[in-house]
Amino acid sequence: MSTFIDQYHSQKDGAICFSREQGSRFAKQVADDFNPLHDTDNKLFCIPGDLLFSMALTMYGLSKKMRFTFTGMVGAETPLIFPDDQAESLAIVDADNKQYLTIERSGQAIHEPELIEKFARSYVAFSGHNFPDLLIPLMTEKQVMINPTRPIAIYDSMAIELNDIDQLTAPRLEYTRGSLEVNGKKGDVRLEFSIKSADLIVGQGTKYMSLRGLKPFDQKQIDQLVANYNSHKAEYTSR
Repeated sequence: MSTFIDQYHSQKDGAICFSREQGSRFAKQVADDFNPLHDTDNKLFCIPGDLLFSMALTMYGLSKKMRFTFTGMVGAETPLIFPDDQAESLAIVDADNKQYLTIERSGQAIHEPELIEKFARSYVAFSGHNFPDLLIPLMTEKQVMINPTRPIAIYDSMAIELNDIDQLTAPRLEYTRGSLEVNGKKGDVRLEFSIKSADLIVGQGTKYMSLRGLKPFDQKQIDQLVANYNSHKAEYTSR
């Protein structure tokens, strides 16, 4: 059975690979994420974590309780092994057994492709807008900022818990609150969201990120950083 994720990966010898073009297209067209790390010509290119999340969700289904932890950056064309396993703990590795993603899951699971796609797209749309929509206000509040010449924001993990999985028919995510804990040049971010179906709250989740190379807040530099991001987005969407 075909799924929406099919066009964003390829399979070879039992492994799953993501090309630069596939990763970049997913980031921009599905997640609305214009992080330069996902540009095809970037030397530091990496596959979006949200693409790995969507791939895993498509393969394993949506369980009542799940946690995804990212342990390594995936380069283009890296063959990844997604185990054909029903275990509650899973590890996504490459041919050398290097780990990139771990999954913890428990409880009732949904495997309906259309519902999985709706949930994946809803989460990815939320996740892709973390910058500038959510991170800028948090940095402004704490009067710190990422280094505009080398911005480092690391996607650590995300966790979800569905209180009533049977009510999840038209999923959408709604941001509820965020926090930034600063420790010198490092920052830990929590972005909390509710999971809704129609107007009913059926669950909640949290995305965890790490910021590195923090420096004192400078409004002009922040404004320029956001302007550059928006310009990059406008250039792509006008093609």
